[in-house]
Amino acid sequence: MSRAQSDMNEKPLPAIRITYCTQCQWLLRAGWMAQELLSTFGTDLGEVTLVPGTGGIFTVSCNDVLVWDRKRDGGFPDAAKLKQLVRDVIDPDRDLGHSDRKGHTSKGHAQKDPA
Repeated sequence: MSRAQSDMNEKPLPAIRITYCTQCQWLLRAGWMAQELLSTFGTDLGEVTLVPGTGGIFTVSCNDVLVWDRKRDGGFPDAAKLKQLVRDVIDPDRDLGHSDRKGHTSKGHAQKDPA
């Protein structure tokens, strides 16, 4: 069976939607976030869509799950955090390599190994 045939039998690939404020000129930031997600997840994503908006909006959703909202979450995510949030929606067991190796944080401080 070809990949195309097997793909038709599987569930649709995740869709990312990045809505950004045109008044704030956040297109480059949205494009950069899209590039980071595509570089990390590649063909495991079905699409990444940039949606122009107004009023200071900057949101990222995955399969209609809001993973980041600038107003709710207090600013913009760094690339590693955004990748972790998207991963948690599409494949929680996936290892993100260096994005996961920065150490887990507790109140903003990296935890040290007990050894």
